Amino acid sequence: MIGLYQSQRAMRAMRKAAIQRGVVAVLDLGTSKISCLVLRFDGTGRFAEAEGIGRMAGQAGFRVIGAATTRSRGVRFGEIEAMAETERAIRTALQAAQKMAGIRVDHVIACLAGGGPRSYGLAGEVEVIDDTVTEQDISRVLSACDLPEIGAGREVLHAQPVNFALDHRTGLIDPRGQIGHRLSTDMHMLTVDAVALQNLAHCIKRCDLELAGVASSAYVAGLSALVEDEQELGAACIDLGGGTAGVSIFLRKHMIYADSVRMGGDHVTSDISMGLQIPQGTAERIKTFHGGLVATGMDDRDMIAIGGDTGDFEHDRRRVSRAELIGIMRPRVEEILEEVRARLDAAGFDHLPSQQIVLTGGGSQIPGLDGLASRILGQRVRLGRPLRVHGLPQAATGPAFASAVGMCLFAANPQDEWWDFDLPLDRYPARSLRRAVRWFRDNW
Repeated sequence: MIGLYQSQRAMRAMRKAAIQRGVVAVLDLGTSKISCLVLRFDGTGRFAEAEGIGRMAGQAGFRVIGAATTRSRGVRFGEIEAMAETERAIRTALQAAQKMAGIRVDHVIACLAGGGPRSYGLAGEVEVIDDTVTEQDISRVLSACDLPEIGAGREVLHAQPVNFALDHRTGLIDPRGQIGHRLSTDMHMLTVDAVALQNLAHCIKRCDLELAGVASSAYVAGLSALVEDEQELGAACIDLGGGTAGVSIFLRKHMIYADSVRMGGDHVTSDISMGLQIPQGTAERIKTFHGGLVATGMDDRDMIAIGGDTGDFEHDRRRVSRAELIGIMRPRVEEILEEVRARLDAAGFDHLPSQQIVLTGGGSQIPGLDGLASRILGQRVRLGRPLRVHGLPQAATGPAFASAVGMCLFAANPQDEWWDFDLPLDRYPARSLRRAVRWFRDNW
């Protein structure tokens, strides 16, 4: 546990140094595409908080000066499967973004869609030493949280205090400087498969880059696709990607739950490919231009030319009705949404004061998805686009770039996490500390 604590602190320090130098890259490592954005910071620090600029208005602190996207290779279910191919794809995207920015980038912050995320809610309570809450008290109450048995081969990706209570007052975001006697906290911890994380770190290292931070794709997609009121009152963000559907729930501007479904838009494409006996590329084109989920009487007569270049004239000039295409797509989309609903039910989403659901990601652009999702998930559903950030090219403003834009917000204005505080290390046995140091040495 302490291993990732140390490496996350090292990455946080590296990110701070990179931002002070003025340039950092963010990398969205998806199953269907790899996106790279190069950010330039204007040196305003944490967004001129003294001037009262809120977190969601914080884009003023940076500008996108380079952007590139390439087809993802070697990534499956949001995890690296073929190291050399993924390395080539990352280099391609990075070089194109650097060329547009006209500057070399050494530090990158990446997000991870796979790794089987699991959420835990922790609680801790301590006596305040001098009646006024200090940084040391925050450290003590975070280290007082009872750590769960997360299992072998898992690492902590996020550990954020989502609520503080001081004596009888709860709902405090930052109790530092306030007067009281008993301080308690609720912390949300997200763990992922250690191998997925190590493969990501190793791949970035092979690209001659320094890894300055890692985030969950579901988390950063929520940061960019949910508006401020939704983050405050309670909302779920469903990030429908190519290989996974990320689920994150926000309340009072903090992520309180995250999970992922190992199905996405690529599975819909595969169903079309098998159902119509056509190549994946053709299936993707037909899905993009003609796909849908709600058939009408017109769709029986709306014929789609499949095309092809097999040389078999009869095979290549086949046509299918749009109703037949919808009949192939709808069952798979329903299956994905049923899995998402199971995750939301397990999280107790129906107990939140507001139950808005926002669909984003490349897969959310299928016509009719919002209506079908509203029926299956049983809540109000809207389609979400990422927040506008300065300098973002028009081509990168669609739902498919929710994670990439969220990474910009995460890089520029990270929320407080466990490793931002000096935790007393006497709680950890020497054996785990040694193991941690070895893990840190091997991976960073």
